[in-house]
Amino acid sequence: PIESCAATAQQSCVPKPTLVLDDVDHELLALLQRDSGRTLRELGELVALSPSAVQRRIDRYRRHGVIARQVAVLDPRRLPAVLLAVCLVTLEHESVREHDAFRQRLLAAPEVQQVYDVSGEWDYVVVVACVGMAHHTAVADRLFNEAPNVRRYTTLFVLDPVRTGGALPTRQAVPDFS
Repeated sequence: PIESCAATAQQSCVPKPTLVLDDVDHELLALLQRDSGRTLRELGELVALSPSAVQRRIDRYRRHGVIARQVAVLDPRRLPAVLLAVCLVTLEHESVREHDAFRQRLLAAPEVQQVYDVSGEWDYVVVVACVGMAHHTAVADRLFNEAPNVRRYTTLFVLDPVRTGGALPTRQAVPDFS
């Protein structure tokens, strides 16, 4: 029952103490999320800070875990062999131990790009990236069909990755519909 996962769910929903961000921090983080390859000088010119002040802020973001890592983001439209799929998964048994075991299975798979523990009819949304259908079939078998606690899953194949990315808002933005 879901009641057995209440403590874990609550822990995930309670915000942890965070770094207080000013307007420059919000702007700098947005710039870094769009292109972290810019030089400190370029970033400084865009936010009206010296390169050393920009570096101090970036170091502070890293110390506080705001910047988790820096990666190169590949465009799936430029890699025609890549097959993206969204898998919806429901577990058979609800317990912290069962959820942890399933999560570890997913975290160990390099094809798994994103995992979300969700509310509603499904327990998890899992985004996988494979090279072709045969690879996807092998991954789905390994992750879902062979998993002892998966009740059911369904796969939604991505026909067109209209928008991909992982940029997170640091404050509420006003949409520009012009």
